[in-house]
Amino acid sequence: MKVETTPLDGLLVIEPRVHRDERGFFAETWQSERYRAAGIEGHFVQDNHSRSQQGILRGLHFQLERPQGKLVCCASGRIFDVAVDVRKSSTTFGRWYGLELSDQNHKQLWVPPGFAHGFYVLSEVADVHYKCTEYYDRESERALLWSDTTLAIDWPLCEGVATILSEKDRVACTFADLECFP
Repeated sequence: MKVETTPLDGLLVIEPRVHRDERGFFAETWQSERYRAAGIEGHFVQDNHSRSQQGILRGLHFQLERPQGKLVCCASGRIFDVAVDVRKSSTTFGRWYGLELSDQNHKQLWVPPGFAHGFYVLSEVADVHYKCTEYYDRESERALLWSDTTLAIDWPLCEGVATILSEKDRVACTFADLECFP
């Protein structure tokens, strides 16, 4: 597999080796020793799968207690995946990184604990899978406003397609207003 560092400390882009032939493809999407050698120490306790339509934006979510590390991939379709460093002690606190994940490029994004995470669906439908290092905790979950001008995330919104948000994401806090960061 190929491992790329990003400008944000600990955030990695993983490109698993994909074996293709006339039957389709095979890719190893997790192997503990290989990923540990790449710096992903995650002991995963929960796997999540979401299916979303084009124009849906999920996030930017993180947990105060028991922050989750996430290994994210797009099993079908295309998404623009984003991570925001919300670790107060980090030199990249408040910076974001985004990239396209798809069923064609097979890339994964390792989002370490202490990052907010979200994605926007570019294709008609997208299935997103992610492994988590901690269990979901509704009480400690927080959401950053996806359109916060302080973060200035350059979302590649689909022209002529309405951006669809959950109520939680519609009323999320701005970066400046959110007082609790890990």
